[in-house]
Order: sequence, then C-alpha cells, then structure tokens
Amino acid sequence: MEHDTPSDRFYQGVIHNISWNNETGLIRSRSGKTFPFVFAYVTLLGAPRHDLRFLFEGMRVGFDVGWTSHGLRVTVIKVYDL
Repeated sequence: MEHDTPSDRFYQGVIHNISWNNETGLIRSRSGKTFPFVFAYVTLLGAPRHDLRFLFEGMRVGFDVGWTSHGLRVTVIKVYDL
C-alpha cells in the first residue's frame, strides 16, 4: 500500500471541477471516471463546519456514491488535507 493512500472505506479521487454558481461539481476517480455532486446533497467530512467552500479543484478527497433519481451521484466527500 502506498504511503499517501488513506486506509478507509472511501473511493479515492480528486475534485475535478466546481461550479460555485450552480452549486455542483465533479470528482474524478483514480480510474478516470467522473462522478457529479450537488452541494445540497453532499455530506462533507474533515472540513471545519462541514463548509463546502473549503473544497478546491485538484484537491485529493475520499468519496462515496449513491443512486438518485438522476443516476449515480457523490453522497459523501472526505477531505484529507486542508
């Protein structure tokens, strides 16, 4: 196992895109697949006050997904490094 690989239950990826106006974003997994998220429906772990303004493009994160009426979406984002 690599030194920088967190040992938890989350998938690993990076914040690929954030649209502050639309309150949406994309996470790119290690395999290259992108997963959308909507601010209102994401639980944020590891950031002060669970504030999504701590996210930035290129940030390494853990994430989990769930099925919604709009397909597979990110439901949890875990911040590893602030």
